Amino acid sequence: MDIFKKRLENFGPLGKYADFAHGYYMFPKLEGPIQARMKFQGKEVLCWSLNNYLGLANHPEVRKVDAEAAAEWGLAYPMGARMMSGHSKYHEQLQNELAEFVFKEDAYLFNFGYQGMVSTIDALLDRHDALIYDSDSHACMIDGARLHLGKRYKFAHNDMADCEKQLKLATEHVAKTGGGILLMTEGVFGMVGDQGDLKGIAELKKKYKFRFLVDDAHGVGTIGETGAGAGQFQGVQDDIDLYFGTFAKSFALIGGFVAGDKDIIRYLTYNLRSQIYAKSLPMPIVIGLLKRLDLMRKHPEYREKLWENVNTLQLGLKEKGFNLGVTNTPVTPVMLNGTVDEATQLTYDLRENHGIFCSIVTHPVVPQGIILLRIIPTAVHSLEDVQYTIDAFASCRDKLVSGEYAKMGFREMTVN
Repeated sequence: MDIFKKRLENFGPLGKYADFAHGYYMFPKLEGPIQARMKFQGKEVLCWSLNNYLGLANHPEVRKVDAEAAAEWGLAYPMGARMMSGHSKYHEQLQNELAEFVFKEDAYLFNFGYQGMVSTIDALLDRHDALIYDSDSHACMIDGARLHLGKRYKFAHNDMADCEKQLKLATEHVAKTGGGILLMTEGVFGMVGDQGDLKGIAELKKKYKFRFLVDDAHGVGTIGETGAGAGQFQGVQDDIDLYFGTFAKSFALIGGFVAGDKDIIRYLTYNLRSQIYAKSLPMPIVIGLLKRLDLMRKHPEYREKLWENVNTLQLGLKEKGFNLGVTNTPVTPVMLNGTVDEATQLTYDLRENHGIFCSIVTHPVVPQGIILLRIIPTAVHSLEDVQYTIDAFASCRDKLVSGEYAKMGFREMTVN
């Protein structure tokens, strides 16, 4: 059978909605400067869908440095992979400053966070080793696990009893193979906003021999006393053997890094296939990241404003009776009962009649019958934005509960 024909006959769980949803619910085009209010299909919307946590994406100092670095270096420099010809003192400076920021000895840069995590797992493990991971781990971690040729053990989300059970099984396995154990989880789970039980896993290190990898994409820059993430917040940063962060969230750019002891970072430097065989991060990005990191360290008020908005939004939604799950981070999931069809009506109503843009998540990403609206507060939102959004969500929830959305076809939706 022709492989293209085979795939085109089954677009997959999300692709089956492509004809209906493309350009509006999926692959929407947000336009204009990255800020609280942007343009969607020619109309201004209050945007709650960008991981610009600290508001650095359109910060005037950041924009100035980005422009100056692009003018000075161009987007091509340095050419080549880091190991061959793409290395610079600025790449090293950024690594050193990132390591200091997250309280580790050394760090190494990635061109993309996703490929960086996959490559890190691949570089650390061989077929004799065992990998243990949280069931709700990000797709990049799952894909890294799929590459692993040895044993894989999955524990129920944040369930330390099950985690210990898997550790026992993995320990028995590596006793036979002579391998080691890598345990990985997230610092902040980006869909529902709860933190990984890093403290619980750190306690297990007292009983079992394993190395601990944390993906803190949503935690770095947003939580912890100095913004060093979930490990700092939970008081176990020293127990994390490899700390992984991305630049696509609070840094408002692209790429990522891994930090840890000098010896293991040196090993990864010489064994990460995604970096050995890929072009180095362009200089304007590196210079821009140095500026962003500088602002993070010097302006804790950005994080304080973020949390003022987070706390006001989450408290206000809870007072209105909304279910936010167990989030204790800026990620704000609003969970409602409803069908996929009702979810499209609700989202359309929010965008067209209330001017609010947020991400919608439905089955198969969440269980059947659940609508998840994910709100990402940032430091550039105002308290007025927060209150307006709470009221709009309450209005739409009332329509959902009353059955109004269930009675509508998409084209029957009217815009006030």
